[in-house]
Amino acid sequence: MKTIKIIIPILFMSLFYSSCSDKKKEDSEKDKAPQNEIKLVDNKNDKKVDVLVDGKLFTSYLYTDQLSVLKKTTLYPIISANGEAITRGFPIDPRPNERTDHPHHIGAWFNYGDVNGLDYWNNSDAIAKEKENEMGTIRHEKIVEMKGGKGKGELIVTANWLKPDGKVLLKEKTKFIFYASNGKRMIDRNVTLTAMDEPVVFKDNKEGMIAIRTARQLEHPSNKPVTLSDAHGKKTDVPVLDNKGVTGHYLSSEGIEGTDVWGKRAKWVALTGTLHDKEVTVVIMDQPKNVGYPTYWHARGYGLFAANPLGQKIFSEGKEELNFTLKPNAEVTFDYRIDVLDGKHNKGTLDMEYDNFIIQ
Repeated sequence: MKTIKIIIPILFMSLFYSSCSDKKKEDSEKDKAPQNEIKLVDNKNDKKVDVLVDGKLFTSYLYTDQLSVLKKTTLYPIISANGEAITRGFPIDPRPNERTDHPHHIGAWFNYGDVNGLDYWNNSDAIAKEKENEMGTIRHEKIVEMKGGKGKGELIVTANWLKPDGKVLLKEKTKFIFYASNGKRMIDRNVTLTAMDEPVVFKDNKEGMIAIRTARQLEHPSNKPVTLSDAHGKKTDVPVLDNKGVTGHYLSSEGIEGTDVWGKRAKWVALTGTLHDKEVTVVIMDQPKNVGYPTYWHARGYGLFAANPLGQKIFSEGKEELNFTLKPNAEVTFDYRIDVLDGKHNKGTLDMEYDNFIIQ
């Protein structure tokens, strides 16, 4: 009888400690699991707002005027949930074996190639002195609101589209909504442009409008000569391109694939590829209420991934022409989403992602 009395407490204590151990293990695993907590940090010295997910960088809103190459605001870099940068490093942080063309292609941005005759798209420190009076610059004005939260963060900013003499042509107010969940990052970009005291004409032009310059691995394979960077950012001419690790492939909502998406209309276009053995899918989505919906796509195989609703003449081979115009003090709003998904996704899944965007 004594033996039984001794064994029962021992069994009870064993079960108790086992239960505590299991709970500690469960709590530890829970702590390790992604919480998807978004925090926004304004780094005033560097003139950027870092968007962090569980303390790790998702993207930064760069509003600095101290980088001579940067003549606009931009989101740079953009990092997927699995930790891979989907954006090109050059010219800010060059990586080995990436292209060094188009220094104005930085991160994810919004601008246009012909606004009252001024080119906001191509502006950078590579522009010849005699051409600077043909270029427009976009400069950050202020942060209106900034907040983080569980799975969601918001940043509202204003900026000015400037003429070469420094006068304001357009006022911009942009609301970014950042989302984080397991295997997914999203950015909603809602841009309102307001004319000042003169008409503003967005002349039909292929250079626009919401765009991403992607990492080398997300380009389409090509055999054309190219200029690449080495580990120190030095430019090197390469007559025959090495396509090792270059895995990009476009797919549109209309079922068009590869570089054939260029110059076609679509509600969304996805770019799928592999970054360091990790598959990723990047999608830009158009909103039905936007001007020019469904947008034309200025999406190239060399890494420029852009939606352009206003440049209709060149894309339609002259069948259409827009020349969108704002009257004095009038405004227009553009609303887009950038989806960054871990893994490769088929059209059916991407259609559902798009439906979730337009019904919100």
